[in-house]
Parts: sequence; structure tokens; C-alpha cells
Amino acid sequence: MNLTLTVDDATTVSALWLQPPQPLATYVFAHGAGAGMAHPFMAALSQALFDRSIATLRYQFPFMERGSKRPDSPAVAQAAVRAAVAAARERLPGPPLFAGGKSFGGRMTSQAQAAEALPGVRGLVFVGFPLHPAGKPGVARAAHLADVQLPMLFLQGTRDELAEPGLLRSVVDELGDIATLHVEDDADHAFHVRVRSGRNDAQVVQALAEAMAQWLPRITR
Repeated sequence: MNLTLTVDDATTVSALWLQPPQPLATYVFAHGAGAGMAHPFMAALSQALFDRSIATLRYQFPFMERGSKRPDSPAVAQAAVRAAVAAARERLPGPPLFAGGKSFGGRMTSQAQAAEALPGVRGLVFVGFPLHPAGKPGVARAAHLADVQLPMLFLQGTRDELAEPGLLRSVVDELGDIATLHVEDDADHAFHVRVRSGRNDAQVVQALAEAMAQWLPRITR
């Protein structure tokens, strides 16, 4: 279902709502910096979650809505996150609500939560958290995660050029029991796997959806 979200008095963005017959949870799913909500990976993961009775709300950041290649400032992106969370909560108020997204979208969601709690959100799910720029390992982008104060699930690939595995593991370990790391062997930042891995990209998407579906009930008991 196509929706329109109001970010502020001057800004609206498009959204896609996918609700299974008996939803167990809702995931507010933000896109990355390089592709919008209709990207095949976003669509495939949303469908895989639908098949596991998880509703999704995908939405555009304002920069993507207007066709720009330059991502929004954190303030603008976080306003879009808040608008999407509010819309999802209003559309399906019963089941537990989760938020996050692919790369940039996940980081903007966590920054929003760290700045001021997202009403109703029970946990965050990162689909390829961008820990550092490619070729420049570091953990500065994770500094705000200590202020999130919600359960967090990190879905990552072992070949992710934006999250060196050892550094990411140290970040997750430092966060303690509040954080869970799920690793997909041979997957890169786009969750693409090589033929020699013995799997294909579609199987990785299913594995990501299953990891999320297994994690959500554990933190809502």
C-alpha cells in the first residue's frame, strides 16, 4: 500500500506499507544512502518479513524523494524517522514496534533514538550498520549507541567494507546484553555473496529475515 508521510509543514515523503494477515510485529525500515525504499533488496527483505508475519513500513528520506544524491542532514533524516515511526504506530498500534534500516537509514534511526526516545519503539534492527567509511576503520560512528537504551540487533556480513568484523564485534561486546550480532558469512555491505560461498543472495535475505523473526519475540516477552 502506498502512503504519504508528513515530515514537517513543507516536506512529505512516500512510503510503502506491507501488512500480513496476523502481524506479530512491525518494522519501520529505512533505506540506505545510495538507493531508495523500492530497491530490490529492500523489497525482498520486506517480503521475507511479511512471510514471517512481520509488517513493514518502508519510506523515503527527503533527499531521495526529491532525487538528490546528497543525503539529508541528521536533523532532517531523524525527523523523517520520527514521522515514519509515528505513522506505523498509528496504522498498527497493537503489535510490538521496531525500527532501523539499511546502512545510513539504520544509523539515522539509532541517532534519533539516542537523541530522544522514539515513542513506542521496543528495539532497533540494523541491516548492515555503517560503522566507518570504506577503507577507514574506526568506531566513532558507534559512540551514540550507548545512549540508545533499547535492545539492538546487528545484521552484518563478514565482507562488509563499512564494518570491519573485529571492530564491530568490539562495539557489540561493549554494549553488553542489550546488543546482538548476527553474521552472514561472505556477505558484503549489500549482502551479496560470491558463488563460491555455496549460497545465493536470495538465501541470505531469507536468513536475515529469519534472524530478525527469531530475535523479536525474545525481547518482547
